[in-house]
Parts: sequence; structure tokens; C-alpha cells
Amino acid sequence: MTAAVFFGCTFIAFGPAIALFLFTIAKEPLRVIFLIAGAFFWLVSLLLSSLVWFISVQISNKESAAQQKGLLIFGVVLSVLLQETFRFGYYKLLKKANEGLLTLSQEETMPISIRQLAYVSGLGFGFMSGAFSVVNILADSVGPGTIGIHGDSQHYFLSSAFMTMAIILLHMFWGVVFFDACEKQRWWAVAAVVVSHLIVSCLTFQNPEYVASLVPTYVILFVMAVWAFYSAGGSLRNLKLCLTCKDKDFLLANHRPR
Repeated sequence: MTAAVFFGCTFIAFGPAIALFLFTIAKEPLRVIFLIAGAFFWLVSLLLSSLVWFISVQISNKESAAQQKGLLIFGVVLSVLLQETFRFGYYKLLKKANEGLLTLSQEETMPISIRQLAYVSGLGFGFMSGAFSVVNILADSVGPGTIGIHGDSQHYFLSSAFMTMAIILLHMFWGVVFFDACEKQRWWAVAAVVVSHLIVSCLTFQNPEYVASLVPTYVILFVMAVWAFYSAGGSLRNLKLCLTCKDKDFLLANHRPR
């Protein structure tokens, strides 16, 4: 039973992201490099926020429950702000890198478009975020022990897997919307990405009331998915062509760099 829980939750959490990686990124070495670089940027942001939070805990009153809870909230908010700051820094770096690649390339167009970079870097952020969110939970799922035996929710592992899947996909959508907003200098859209990230992260404080955290998270996921779709140049027409397998150039398949 523990093996079934482990593999089931793993495939729920990472299945969609792995499928996207295999079908849209794995065959392109340049995309793989940018994805790994995006994951590294997220990791550095986590390292900095963890360091600040650790120092804050050490100098605080550890016997004060209210102060420790406040520090936990502070750590979450700081982590989100640092992640989005590093996302912006990565956007700036990728713009410079793309210009350099265009200079070295013999072609007149960039070897990879900014929309593709947004998608790939967002997925890189999501992969690393998901791994750190759920790896310890998956390790516990193999046993020993039975979840919920002392009256706790039996949906802990399943809810954690669905939340991780949502976070991974949200990072991908946030990346697309964020990069498009930076390109068009729509700073209100950048602010919307940051605020939605803060909301989703703070919703996890509702646990173990999993419905109170999962339902709003998936509502935000749907909204960001639609927003990212239109930011990437999508429309109802090419969505219909894609679903009917009549559009061979849909989105990332043969997307022309701009």
C-alpha cells in the first residue's frame, strides 16, 4: 500500500510537468539548458530566504508561539518576493543571453523566442519548487506508519500531491505572464503575478483544511492558465485547430521567434 501511495502521489505531482518536459523541451538542448538555469535561480532564491529566516528564528524568542508564527508568515512572504525578484533577474539575463546568441547565430532571428524562454524558465522554477515542496512528504509515504490512524486527515499525501502539481503548473503560467508583462511593460500584470503567488502560498496556512486551500488554488490556476494562453499568442481559433489536430504550428511546436 505504501508503494502505491508513493508512486501515485509522485505521478500526480510531477506527471503533467514531466510530460511537458518530454514532449516540448527534452529534444531541444538549448531549452534544457535554460530550464536547468531557471531551476538554479529558484534554488538560489530559496537559499537566501532560508538564510534570512534561520537568522530571524535564532535571534527571536523561541518560547513565544505568536512570534514564531509571525516569523513563519514572514518567511513565506519573503520567499515569494525573492522568487519573483529572481524571476525578473532571470528575465533580464535571458534577454542579454538571447541578444548574444543572435549575434553569434548566422540566422536573422533569435534561436529561441522570449515566449519559449518564459515557458521553459517557468517550468524550471516549477520543477525545483515542486521537488522541495513534496520530496520529504513522499519519503514519509513509503512508511512505516499509517496516515490518519490518530484521527488526522487521511488525504494528507493526496492533497499534498495535488497542491504540488498546481504549484508547478502555476510557476509555468506565472513565467509566461511575467515575461510577457515585462516585454510590454505592463507592471500591473507583474504585480498581479506577485500577488497571486502570495495568495497561493498563504492559502497553505489553511491546512489541514485542504478544501480551503486546494479549491482557491485551482481557481487561480485556471485563471492564470487562460491568461498565460492569451499572453503566449493563443486564441479560440487556434485552440480549436489544435484540439482537432489541424494546426501543426500550435504554440511551441514550430513557434517562430520574435
